[in-house]
Amino acid sequence: MHARDTAFWTARAAALRPAAQAYIDGRLQDARDGRQFASNCPHTGQTLAMVARCDRADVDAAVTAARRSFDAGHWSRCHPRERKVVLQKLAQLLRDNADELALLDCLDMGKPITDALNIDVPATAALFDWYAEACDKLYDEVAPTGPDALALVTREPVGVVAAVIPWNFPLDMAAWKVAPALAAGNSVLLKPAEQSPLSAIRLAQLASEAGLPDGVLNVLPGYGEEAGQALGLHPDIDCLSFTGSTEIGKRFLAYSAASNMKMVWLECGGKSPNLVFADCADLDAAARKAAFGIYFNQGQVCSASSRLLVESSIHDRFVEKLLAEMAAFLPGNPLDPATRQGTLVDAGHTARVQGFIASGLQQGASLLAGGERLRIGHSDCYLQPTLFSGVTPDMRIAREEIFGPVLSVLRFDSEAEAIALANDSIYGLAAAVWTDQLRRAHRVARALRAGTVSVNTVDALDPGVPFGGCKQSGFGRDLSLHALDKFSQLKTTWISL
Repeated sequence: MHARDTAFWTARAAALRPAAQAYIDGRLQDARDGRQFASNCPHTGQTLAMVARCDRADVDAAVTAARRSFDAGHWSRCHPRERKVVLQKLAQLLRDNADELALLDCLDMGKPITDALNIDVPATAALFDWYAEACDKLYDEVAPTGPDALALVTREPVGVVAAVIPWNFPLDMAAWKVAPALAAGNSVLLKPAEQSPLSAIRLAQLASEAGLPDGVLNVLPGYGEEAGQALGLHPDIDCLSFTGSTEIGKRFLAYSAASNMKMVWLECGGKSPNLVFADCADLDAAARKAAFGIYFNQGQVCSASSRLLVESSIHDRFVEKLLAEMAAFLPGNPLDPATRQGTLVDAGHTARVQGFIASGLQQGASLLAGGERLRIGHSDCYLQPTLFSGVTPDMRIAREEIFGPVLSVLRFDSEAEAIALANDSIYGLAAAVWTDQLRRAHRVARALRAGTVSVNTVDALDPGVPFGGCKQSGFGRDLSLHALDKFSQLKTTWISL
């Protein structure tokens, strides 16, 4: 067996021939009008595939297939154990095809191959396994009544679900939506981001191979203002779940109001604070995690710990430790297994992040490291991990979601000031607290307005715990059994005895 080095992955990438059509009613299909768009690799500049550019007509066809499959009941009304078996088969197929799936995401959005292979694909398979196991372990209810009545409360699938996902974790984000929606018995329309559509199409093929009936999972690649808008406005979609920017999340709320009042669940932007108190005993671990929390996945993480709040008495010492940790995230070829930071998703996004760096300098922040756009090989979509100090709460880099490897450091002198700084944001997705005082950990965690508060770590995540935000980070929860609440509805059946 050949060593899995850069040459190995480069050769595999060259031989890859990804499916690039829409997946509707159990088969690959061109867009109805024949249009296509290019899926480009950000670290080579080459076109990976010409992808079907779906629009309203394709959405109509997919909704028709999804509604027909739902009404037929082969999936929506089958025994929960049957759904469990199919989802478990899909999880195993994901593992069996891990190399291909990891390459698709690596090539589509510049993710390091090691992260895609060792984090994203296993997490995706584990999530389908987790929801498969949940299928036959959810009980309905018998409500308390008098002896003259029996009141049953049953959980039923909501119907046709649209899932619109971002490009930063293409396969994993698909699983966050698709796995619980399928486990609940729905038919699903998956719209991947135009920057990274390929792994979603392959996921649908593997789902059919696992035994999912035709029409139950459909994939509609295309642009947000075309396919995404058509999903939001479609009158026969019962529920839409979206992960992406706050700006686009607000549009989906408007689409729902303008159409059929479909349920809309949003997981939107973030500007997550990471609070480091002087009583933290292990500052080395805190610095290591602080670097990971912003530079992992090139900083393209909705819950990235992009605001670092450090108690003044340890500020300088902690920043020194952080600068040392940043060396592990120097950009490199995503196909090199040693690379921990690949490219940003495309040239346009790279320029956008550069604009934030320029604004930080213009507004008076001190650039301690990074900030330069790099050309490596054929691509200039690489950006050095960047660290600003002397940041004040009014600066753009402290308030707006950058979605890149840019960290802003702010000082605080008291617990109350730290909490006030942390909560001074329109976002409320995640937060982290570093302290060795149990009382402080509980007290601060309770005071922070965030969907997840990680104590002595960052961005804690597991299939068994809910993930989502408050304020303009959205509402509703992904992961855990609570995600099933988005994709099901309760029915009361009252029987008079």
